Amino acid sequence: MTAVAAAKKLIRFNAKTFLSTIDGGRKIRAFSKKQVVFAQGDPSDSVCYIREGKIRLTVVSMTGKEATIGILNKGDFFGEGCLTRQLFRLCSATAMTDCSVMRIEKKSMLEVLHREHALSDMFVAYLLARNIRYEADLVDQLFNFTEKRLARMLLLLAHFGKEGKPETVIPKMSQETLAEMIGTTRSQVNIFMNRFRDMGFVDYNGKGLQVHSSLLNVVLND
Repeated sequence: MTAVAAAKKLIRFNAKTFLSTIDGGRKIRAFSKKQVVFAQGDPSDSVCYIREGKIRLTVVSMTGKEATIGILNKGDFFGEGCLTRQLFRLCSATAMTDCSVMRIEKKSMLEVLHREHALSDMFVAYLLARNIRYEADLVDQLFNFTEKRLARMLLLLAHFGKEGKPETVIPKMSQETLAEMIGTTRSQVNIFMNRFRDMGFVDYNGKGLQVHSSLLNVVLND
């Protein structure tokens, strides 16, 4: 083994560095608000990682009905279906805010996941956490009243319960989108949002919707 090769071997892999540098099948691209990252039906050939911003995932049915299936934030992965032999994108990904997204080619992602335990552990932990979130969403959809589902969704979007200071301002989002996410109508969302505002749980400002911790009372109250 040469001195250069030995030195490279001693360099410890850093997942954060890997997800912030352009090299080996990795590209970083900026997306403006409402710009499509990829569309449903596009070739599924890469995994994406959000460096900054928010991404909305949507699906369109055969009859043309659109539904929101997820809102992703900084530090989230999406498009990982390509790693399971998914040939085409099953959903669309659109920027909700100005975003910076890293695109990692399928081959490169598979190679580094097999080679670097630090990244594979991080990736698996993320997928498990998201799976738990999806299960909680299903339980919420089946057993909770619409008002409580809406309150829980707003708290999740505002990052309450995550490590560090919560992000209490949600970028502007239509009531139609919120209705799709909790399985109800826009009119029902409008009624509950007005109620939350009147009770001081939320406030509207120029940047978006400000969520207060007092909204937790709606979720915790049986």
